[in-house]
Amino acid sequence: MRPSQPLLPRFLSPSRRFRGTNLKGFDSLLRYSICIIGFFIATFSLYSTLNLHAEKNLGTGRLNGDSELPKVTIFSAPRPLISSNGSDLTWARQKLAVRSWLALSDNVDVVLFGRHPSIVELKEGYSSRVTIEPSIDFTFLGTPFFHSMVARAQSTASDISMLIDSETVLFPEIFNAITSIQKLDKDWFVFSFTPNILNFAYQLAGSGHSWFGQDGRMIESNELQEALFKQSEVRNCSERLLIAWNNLKLPLFHGVMPPFMYGKGFYELWLINEILSSEIRTVFDASNLNLSLYPENLGTLSSMFSEDYSTWSKRTWEYNTNLRVAQSYGLLFFQKTFLSNAPYEIVNSLGQYYFLNEEKGHILAPGTNRKKEILNSLGCHKERNKCSLWQFDNLTLGMPAQIEYKYTLERILQTVSDENKTVILGISGESYRDMLMSWVCRLRNLGITNFIVYALDPETYEFSLLQGLPVFMDTKSPKNISFDDCHFGTECFQRVTKVKSRMVLKILKLGYNVLLSDIDVYWFQNPLPYLSSFGPGVLGAQSDEYNETLPINLPRRLNSGFYFAQSDPITIAAIELVVKHASSSNLSEQPSFYATLCGEAGANRVGDNRCVERRTNLTVVLLDRDLFPNGAYKGIWEKRDIRSVCANLGCFVLHNNWISGRKRKLERQMASGLWDYDPTLRMCIQNWSNFEVLSDHSY
Repeated sequence: MRPSQPLLPRFLSPSRRFRGTNLKGFDSLLRYSICIIGFFIATFSLYSTLNLHAEKNLGTGRLNGDSELPKVTIFSAPRPLISSNGSDLTWARQKLAVRSWLALSDNVDVVLFGRHPSIVELKEGYSSRVTIEPSIDFTFLGTPFFHSMVARAQSTASDISMLIDSETVLFPEIFNAITSIQKLDKDWFVFSFTPNILNFAYQLAGSGHSWFGQDGRMIESNELQEALFKQSEVRNCSERLLIAWNNLKLPLFHGVMPPFMYGKGFYELWLINEILSSEIRTVFDASNLNLSLYPENLGTLSSMFSEDYSTWSKRTWEYNTNLRVAQSYGLLFFQKTFLSNAPYEIVNSLGQYYFLNEEKGHILAPGTNRKKEILNSLGCHKERNKCSLWQFDNLTLGMPAQIEYKYTLERILQTVSDENKTVILGISGESYRDMLMSWVCRLRNLGITNFIVYALDPETYEFSLLQGLPVFMDTKSPKNISFDDCHFGTECFQRVTKVKSRMVLKILKLGYNVLLSDIDVYWFQNPLPYLSSFGPGVLGAQSDEYNETLPINLPRRLNSGFYFAQSDPITIAAIELVVKHASSSNLSEQPSFYATLCGEAGANRVGDNRCVERRTNLTVVLLDRDLFPNGAYKGIWEKRDIRSVCANLGCFVLHNNWISGRKRKLERQMASGLWDYDPTLRMCIQNWSNFEVLSDHSY
């Protein structure tokens, strides 16, 4: 049984939240002494009357396969391996952390979020107990989205879900604490701040029951836990927070979580504030138990600088993005302050857990009717752990955060282009931002990341930033874009289409190949390997011809909403001619493409599916309609099972054109099932086994 924690030092100063005058002199000391003695008398009396499981649950070893113990799944997002020589400190911390999680119990499984190949190394040796989950939302820089992580954790079949920083080491008491909370028969949420240990010179023994130091001496987990937090080398925990909850079919709070970027600040406190305010669940603060630690240095592996989790995150535009989100969504938008309610604090004495809420005057302790007496004794317990929720009481949100996004077009191209220096260009205004996200989500689901977004207005630009997209704007973007009246044939459509060829030309001149894809083009598979096979001096474009018996290169049948252009002198020269022609035309860009590349009335046609531009010698290939069907070809959009039809045809993509009006276009695509974004939850639709439970809940 784990010895009781020494409580005396925690009574020596008043709470930061419940401030009062400092106690001085003999009278104050006497009052505190009486309080402490009363606490221990009450605790001992309660301890002797309860049917405790301390001998079973609070031992030094792991808890093995007890059917009465809850099933727990721990979720985390590891950082990629930087070096390959095994000396990377971050990687060493993550390996140690995962081992400590699995050592808790056979009832614990681990899910690691990520797409970087190095994450596989964290799974090695753990068989089915550790799995890798790539199917959540990430930014274009690879940062996971916290709201998507929480949604995935909600979908598990376990009794309890836990989200934790990937470098946080857990002590066995965490399992005992949440098991004790589970026995309260409530819907609950628990959080615990993780303190930093400056020098951690221990390694987990092979069994996971104990630790050994640099001198080879073995020490049990409970002894190490108690010894570590007596030392002075404990730093402020900042924002490393452990959270866990039960009853995964119940929402955490009223409302929907916005798209916070993981590891960039504010989201955990925002979430706690929403859960406390919603009062759907009983909330517990386990920070006083010291259930976890973050080792700044591991023996001979040490940082060259002191790591401050919040300081470096504040240097990024992502931090300000999270701040903007926290200011704009949820109760903080109305309250302007954190923490309208107080959680229950968890206290461990003699192996028994007490759940104290000083504001409400409540104490929860299974199996006792002496709660008032215990509450009076525990009223002395005023000082919060260094890693306390109340350290954020004075946090002010201030003025709305300015997002200083410093990614120019050139830098974005360098960041996202593939090994062939190829990018996929999508263009959108505010009226089509949900369709933009469905297009993005589909590319992500296909594992395609080399796309960029050209925002036509400031609203789409900021929306894309909040969604973690590689977005840019241009000073020559058209103004006053209509929300509902910018479809084919309108004056707005004519202005918007002309910027597409200009932007493609700009990217080609920067040395990158471009696949221009309208965002109403649904992708079934990646067409780039096929399109790249045409080689230089060849432009592949979709045909708008719907008549199956006619040539596909007839006049006005070149669709400028889907084409692949390579960065070579011939292609660049030809696109320059298109841009010049469109600039003097009163029509949209599409007629200029055909008139320039295939000649007036099709004078440059070659066969049934090609054209050759005579001045530059560029060859235009009109793409096979079975592989690249337009919106009127074979009536595909009217079929009951479009996926099966396209699978039989071998479609790479399907264009949602040949339909007039924004609303009709959106309705057709959503009704067909070719839609990959949930605008209500603000995340990509994933095929998680339990996800319908979360999606169908009324918020």
